[in-house]
Amino acid sequence: MMKVHFKKIGLPVLMAVAAMTVQISSSQAAESAFKIPAPKSAPAASTATSETVVLAGGCFWGVQAVFQHTLGVTSAVSGYAGGSKENARYDMVGSGSTGHAESVRVTFDPRKISYGKILQIYFSVVHDPTQLNRQGPDTGTQYRSAIFYQSDDQKRIAADYIAQLDAAKVYPARIVTQLTPLQPAAFYPAEDYHQDFATLHPQQGYIARYDLPKIENFKQMYPSDYRAAPVTVFRN
Repeated sequence: MMKVHFKKIGLPVLMAVAAMTVQISSSQAAESAFKIPAPKSAPAASTATSETVVLAGGCFWGVQAVFQHTLGVTSAVSGYAGGSKENARYDMVGSGSTGHAESVRVTFDPRKISYGKILQIYFSVVHDPTQLNRQGPDTGTQYRSAIFYQSDDQKRIAADYIAQLDAAKVYPARIVTQLTPLQPAAFYPAEDYHQDFATLHPQQGYIARYDLPKIENFKQMYPSDYRAAPVTVFRN
């Protein structure tokens, strides 16, 4: 089932679609996970209690959902990165011509989870980093794989990890993830109806087919990092 494009149908129809019940067995799970080693590079010594990175890997619903279930993550917000403020709107980003990627701003406590672990989850269960400008049924540069780093340390660790994973040949093709600098103010939160979407609409067709398997893969592969109750943008 293709992702619903709200610029074409509007919010009232969205809510009707979100109410659909789709029965999907585990044998039909669309998302596969990759068992990969942890990064060898370590972050520089720091006393920080909070760190942020912006990650893009296909539709932001699933990326957000996985990190909302990650222990040590204090916030995961869907949004847009890579373009300007003026075109940071879903109806424009969906054209693929704005420079934006659907992204998630992940804020975490480095005392509880490392940046390296965030990247390991991102590369193994969140998305397939070998797909160029697409993930699953979603195609276009707005669905590209990208790490919008906010420090030289983040860039170094990500670059070293990509080289490590490529050398280990853990994927059937080379990683195409982009490493792009991003100032904190250049991330633009998505519209409210995109936030917490997988949590609010677990039976919606796209979520059931493509995103719930990501969460299940995460739970199975990283049980010590999984939290059952997600940290949401809007409190339920």
